[in-house]
Amino acid sequence: MPIRRALISVSDKSEIETLARALHGHDVTILSTGGTARAIEAAGVPVTEVSDHTGFPEMLDGRVKTLHPTIHGGILGLRGHPEHEAAMHEHGITPIDLVVVNLYPFESTVARGADPSTCVENIDIGGPALIRAAAKNHGAVSVVTDPEDYSALIADLKEYDGQVTLGLRRHLAGLAFARTAAYDAAIARWFSEQSGDPFPRHMVAAGRLKQILRYGENPHQKAAFYVHGLARPGVASARQVQGKELSFNNLNDTDAAFELVSEFSEPAVVIVKHANPCGVAVGETLADAYQRALACDPVSAFGGIVAVNRALDRDCAESITRIFTEVVIAPDADDHARAVFAAKKNLRLLITGVMPDPEAPGLSVRSVAGGLLAQTRDTGRVTEADLRVVTRRAPTDAELSDLLLAFRVCKHVKSNAIVYARNGATVGIGAGQMSRVDSARIAARKALDAAEAAGQEEPATQGSVVASDAFFPFSDGLTAAVEAGATAVIQPGGSVRDEEVIAAADEAGIAMVFTGMRHFRH
Repeated sequence: MPIRRALISVSDKSEIETLARALHGHDVTILSTGGTARAIEAAGVPVTEVSDHTGFPEMLDGRVKTLHPTIHGGILGLRGHPEHEAAMHEHGITPIDLVVVNLYPFESTVARGADPSTCVENIDIGGPALIRAAAKNHGAVSVVTDPEDYSALIADLKEYDGQVTLGLRRHLAGLAFARTAAYDAAIARWFSEQSGDPFPRHMVAAGRLKQILRYGENPHQKAAFYVHGLARPGVASARQVQGKELSFNNLNDTDAAFELVSEFSEPAVVIVKHANPCGVAVGETLADAYQRALACDPVSAFGGIVAVNRALDRDCAESITRIFTEVVIAPDADDHARAVFAAKKNLRLLITGVMPDPEAPGLSVRSVAGGLLAQTRDTGRVTEADLRVVTRRAPTDAELSDLLLAFRVCKHVKSNAIVYARNGATVGIGAGQMSRVDSARIAARKALDAAEAAGQEEPATQGSVVASDAFFPFSDGLTAAVEAGATAVIQPGGSVRDEEVIAAADEAGIAMVFTGMRHFRH
């Protein structure tokens, strides 16, 4: 279909001069509005104001300008349809063959924290109407909603002497409907947030393709990475400084690591393998925290993901590069650290700029057959004031500090989760077992293996504390922790056998506190 008349009205004016000149080179008449018209004129391309074309002025502060029969009739009229063509002729409506529209920046307005009235003013009405009209009539009309697609349009015009193929029109129509759907989804989500309704009648979500991945969890699965533009720092917002392309599993594991490390205010390092932490520590410096996190499970750390909550320095970077590491994510990295990583060409370094707020609200969504499960993010945090001592012995100050660290780590370990900690570092982690006692034993076994590898006489679980993400249903899990050397326990409580578990703790002479908060993670 030939392009004889185009309507251009864009918020994002990047590359608009290039497109306008290309259209003018094919003798296309250009209709436009406001700032877009001025940008096209500045490029030396003739342009007709929409108000001159319709004979009706813009009004209501520009809210009404393209919402006019002359415009929509020119877009929606079916070419070759006798009744449509007769009606268009009768009312002086000329066909519009190309619509180039991108929308008011509602999403970015919300992301920068604008007030509600400003957000509402950035809800585009005429733009989506034009886009949907053109996409519906893609049998005759081309529609472009993104500057990334200008080059494809220009290429078709050049190859086919001012015409656009049906294949491209159909492709652009699909992109157009996806864009308006994503735009409406962002608006609906914002209104739900404004009304305090996390679970509206219709769940709407949308994302923009960021990357086609090499494969999914396994090589026979296809995968892609979409971002939805919400202002939460992490893998979606990070800038990759160096390294190979990120894989599906890299992204999933890196997200898990960065969310956990954001829980700590002091310098902290998290090492993750297969979405579970295998070492977590805080320290005076990142290098110190890294060495202590690595000591928890150096075998699993090989080929793992490292997350830190401070700008990376040379000392920490050098420690990280002594073993094979897939990804490092940090809010920043100084020049010395970047130089160290540069020698490891395959290591991916991601920089986020800032840390996420672990207490910020939001939704977690996952798919099940035929539907979605949605829940608010686990923003629960336990402080010393929340703890209830249930044993004869209360924890010491040192134990209390480690108990809070271990329970915070538990929140990010697949359930059933058991975490041993000592002196600000995890020393054994048991994840994802069907039985809690098995998690306790696996974590203790890992600590024993780490001690043997390091040539230590006893495992670091001796004199440690232990955290459980949910209550102990029987005393056997607690007994296994005591046998591993734990001297204090933190758990939610709430089992019908709590008294049995408390009695076992008192008999062993250890301290135990209840949190009243559970952290299942499936």
